[in-house]
Amino acid sequence: MATSQESKLQLIQSRIRAFPDFPKKGILFRDICPIMKDPVALTAVIDLFEEHVVKNHQQVDLIVGLDARGFLFGPLLAQRLGVGFVLVRKKGKLPGATASVAYDLEYGKAEAEIQEDAVAPGQKVVLIDDLLATGGTLYAACELMRKQQAEVLGCMVVIELKELKGSDKVKPHSLFSLVQY
Repeated sequence: MATSQESKLQLIQSRIRAFPDFPKKGILFRDICPIMKDPVALTAVIDLFEEHVVKNHQQVDLIVGLDARGFLFGPLLAQRLGVGFVLVRKKGKLPGATASVAYDLEYGKAEAEIQEDAVAPGQKVVLIDDLLATGGTLYAACELMRKQQAEVLGCMVVIELKELKGSDKVKPHSLFSLVQY
């Protein structure tokens, strides 16, 4: 099993491209597009996420994906687990009554929101996104789940930028990342 996990992680890491100075000078952008283009690599991502959830969480009611790249991985994982998928979007993108949380970004402020009826009190959720940098967006999603009275079992990302310490921001919730830089 470990060998299979290692080979999957190596494949995933080999499909992540680095673009220096994007979107602005001094930033090294980690691009997941090659993972999405390679069905074997994409399957490896979902396999590893599924293994983690099954091993670490007895019951999951919903996978909650963050706008926008959490939408790429979340529905696939939810389908594998036989659970529902819920969207956390940027402000103004969801119809109907919503709950929102404001948060700080590296370059300004933003708001995340969820439809008020998307998560019921007491539901057990796992949050998913593509990348964790400073942790602002994932923190906001955790706060939205608190507002909805959901139980956050953990957070998962494909890529974690360790030096930015985003995992500190989402504590006390656990973080599972496939690739760390």
